Amino acid sequence: MFVVLIIYYISLFRDVQGVGRGGLPIAGTAGYCVGCLNIPGYTQTYENNDFEYPSSFAKPLKVLIEASNGASDYGNKFGEPVIAGFAISYGLENRVGERQEYVKPIMFSGGMGIMDSTMRQKVNPKRGMLLVKIGGPVYRIGVGGGAASSVEVQGYSNSDVDFNAVQRGDAEMENKLNRVVRACIEMGDKNPILAIHDQGAGGNGNVLKELVEPGFAGAVIFSKEFQLGDPTINALELWGAEYQENNALICKPEHRKILEDICSRERCPISFVGVVTGNGRVTLVESQADFERALELEDNLSLLGAIPFDLELKHVLGDMPQREYKLDRISEKLKPLSLNSDFNNSECLKTVLSQLSVGSKRFLTNKVDRCVTGLVAQQQCVGPLHTPLADYGLTAISYFGKEGIATSIGTQPIKGILSSSAMARMCVAEAISNLVFVKITELADVKCSGNWMWPAKLPGEGARLYDACKEMCQMMKELHIAVDGGKDSLSMAAKVNDETVKSPGTLVISTYVPCPDITVKITPDLKGPSLGEQTALVWINIEGKFRLGGSALALAFSQQGDECPTVLQSDILVKAFTTTQNLIQQGKLLAGHDISDGGLIICLLEMAFGGLCGFQIDLTNVMKILNIAHIDKAAKLIGKPEVAVLYAEECGWVIEVPMKLLSEVQNIYTNNGVPNYYLGSTSGLGLNSTLIIKCHSETILHNDVKTLFKQWERTSFEIEKLQSNPDCALEEYNSLNYRSAPKYYCSLDLNTEISALRATKVVSVAVIREEGVNSDREIMASLIKANFEVHDVTMSDLLCGRTYLDRYRGIIFPGGFSYADTLGSAKGWAANIMFSDLLSSQFEAFKRRQDVFSLGVCNGCQLMALIGWVGNVSMLNRHVIDVPEVAVLHNKSERFECRWTTIRVEDSNSIMLNKLKGSILGCWISHGEGRFSFRTTEVLNSLKSNRCVAIKYVDDKGNATEAYPMNPNGSVDGIAGLCSEDGRHLALMPHPERCTAMFQWPYVPADFKINSVESPWQIMFNSAYEWCTK
Repeated sequence: MFVVLIIYYISLFRDVQGVGRGGLPIAGTAGYCVGCLNIPGYTQTYENNDFEYPSSFAKPLKVLIEASNGASDYGNKFGEPVIAGFAISYGLENRVGERQEYVKPIMFSGGMGIMDSTMRQKVNPKRGMLLVKIGGPVYRIGVGGGAASSVEVQGYSNSDVDFNAVQRGDAEMENKLNRVVRACIEMGDKNPILAIHDQGAGGNGNVLKELVEPGFAGAVIFSKEFQLGDPTINALELWGAEYQENNALICKPEHRKILEDICSRERCPISFVGVVTGNGRVTLVESQADFERALELEDNLSLLGAIPFDLELKHVLGDMPQREYKLDRISEKLKPLSLNSDFNNSECLKTVLSQLSVGSKRFLTNKVDRCVTGLVAQQQCVGPLHTPLADYGLTAISYFGKEGIATSIGTQPIKGILSSSAMARMCVAEAISNLVFVKITELADVKCSGNWMWPAKLPGEGARLYDACKEMCQMMKELHIAVDGGKDSLSMAAKVNDETVKSPGTLVISTYVPCPDITVKITPDLKGPSLGEQTALVWINIEGKFRLGGSALALAFSQQGDECPTVLQSDILVKAFTTTQNLIQQGKLLAGHDISDGGLIICLLEMAFGGLCGFQIDLTNVMKILNIAHIDKAAKLIGKPEVAVLYAEECGWVIEVPMKLLSEVQNIYTNNGVPNYYLGSTSGLGLNSTLIIKCHSETILHNDVKTLFKQWERTSFEIEKLQSNPDCALEEYNSLNYRSAPKYYCSLDLNTEISALRATKVVSVAVIREEGVNSDREIMASLIKANFEVHDVTMSDLLCGRTYLDRYRGIIFPGGFSYADTLGSAKGWAANIMFSDLLSSQFEAFKRRQDVFSLGVCNGCQLMALIGWVGNVSMLNRHVIDVPEVAVLHNKSERFECRWTTIRVEDSNSIMLNKLKGSILGCWISHGEGRFSFRTTEVLNSLKSNRCVAIKYVDDKGNATEAYPMNPNGSVDGIAGLCSEDGRHLALMPHPERCTAMFQWPYVPADFKINSVESPWQIMFNSAYEWCTK
């Protein structure tokens, strides 16, 4: 049995690991709040180009690009998918001239995972137990980080304090640390970890105290036992530095050897730094460890060495007196929103679509791995063009079941400028509105993390924070959900010249909840036209009010307004949530999307963009039903109440319903006390489809999908040009003029093939991983489903002679970032094979055997090219390094790419793909170096003529392509994979192992009928097993 958990923090991986006796990360989330972007050559009327920024601060655009680059790169290399998030840009002067902007930005990260229910409770420390540090060595990193994050205003103190507090990460070390924790957990009752804590704020001085705090057990810590990355580290820095990729744990002395063996296998540093004394004190001694003598001399530890730290735990972690805060309220007179009498919806809509919080986030989603682990059931992108619109993230907890974890995010900081209380309620409501589209166990099972980023120490802000927290708690009580964790940063202000600029007080609500069946869900992309069905759009509106304060519309006119949305009828929200959940389970809804930034009109447009189809909306009857008194006065003053209905960011959502079920669905909502309105119908398919919104006799909107889609994508495109090859960015943007839904085709009867598989004999295969590889578990799952006996083999195992390749009929090289791709992808891995007397001959002998096969995916594909398994490099003459016939080079886009591509299986020699030849299938790709290149044209021609080209990237019509982004790396002739001439060795850049189950597919065309749990890609693994058993 597993328990679902979710953690939010900058050290999110180790927070997941640090629960109970160890937890396992599955997926992450990320969010960014920055100031005015002021993108060069892309001026926006609501951005102030005259704003200045501190010289020690990066400007907002740079923060957005480089912070997201760093977060993405770390997750990519560690091997955790990012499956949900948000991005906000804001900076305005209010009515009294006070600048409110995210000069102090927010980089939010979160993670979720699982833990064995039997490992929930940490074992209390007892005298003689050992304190252990696992992970990276001590560096002078993050010194004073916790303190620096709590200063009142950043920029007033010495800048050295800020820079010393900066963190640096090593994702490869985090990966190794995680493997150690996993190995211990998978020992079950023999797990040597008795208690584990992540190292965060306060460094060793905090985490080691926390370990021995239960019962005030106490411990002696030996400074000379820590592994130092810098020999000049002093005791103060060792005790307080917040260096990353490090955990602390407690074990019994008799378990020392097994921990050392596990860490040695994973090449993860381990240090036994202390012993539990039971004397209630934590003492740091500057000497090497002598645990037995420390226990004997616990009252006279100075005999062991100098003691820079010695305190009683009760004085440090005991019951502390409660602090009393006296908070002053500052009344602010807000200015009502004012709209021009000649209000132009087309111009207004274009401006709203350009806002970062409203428009496409493709510039974020394309560069982060959203499929690694093979457990992702829903990430950010949906529909035929993989458009970033999803309302929730969803993962399975196993490769062999349907249970999963759902997560969603709610954050509405700009509304908090007008009312922190309303903002808090809207954050909770948005998180629930995003979660409604995936079937969960029940609403009462929803748990939340609340993250607070607030300038709380400035006048009036403490009271606003208190009001927000009070309303958040009240809202959760009304919904019968709970907040059970979170973090805060209460120094969200910066000094700019002589002015203190406050970032908007920000609350991020993140939900997590079990899902009984990850396949019971809907997504925002409209599906009726692609299904050939008539479908209706129904609006679920909770409050029945239409307030424009704090909206994207207000920002479009550089205003804030005076009244923002809130949710006071939480009982209706509960009824709407429950009703929608039941309808999803009954299969009566096709699509759904929440109303958030930009309002109802943006919700409708995004659903159309996702499904590449049009709609016809008529608000006439809706306007007759709505209470005119609840319409924002700014819209009424210009005689256009429909403007408020379309742009108000009130809680609610839109669902797509088969027209034949419209009356039934509306009656169900009505009978359950949920307000709902029929808006119109879907119509047309493709980018040239028409989007029409009418009210009475006026046409509010009449445009094609293509034009508005490109407006929605424009800001993302402008950012993309600055972070990747601008030619590729332009090529992708222009592709929105002609793209269509891709066509899939499977060349075999999948159900027949799956049912025909029989386990006739034991066939052992080795999944070989080098440090930094992160895609081994999903490929193991695919092999297990094919009836292989799968062995997890590290390069350490081979180098130490713990196993040999002659034991196996197949070897698999998984994807990832071996040695963090230092000096090039897979080069370190290849060198370990080619320059090892023990290994080079083993691998060469295995390659020559006629009864074996091999598969390399992504990093493994790059490795196979380097060692000549899809070329002719000899590994036996290490004094002369042959230039490989095949090389895998950097993507044409000059950055990491994660995409759902369309792949055509060629008529090749491959034993794994022979049954799939001619098939056109969707498949994940995730790499930074995936462009096949060939030493000569003759080499390429030879590979073609000898039927060694295994798969190709194809366009929406199924033709091989070099066009970006259908071909994500620019590989010549669309080549995505190669095999050897005898067909036994296969090297692929795409990730079929992450697509062997249909729940892993983010898009399935309406006419592609698959009734199996497994996908066609599972056949390639089954074929390998069948070949081995012939």
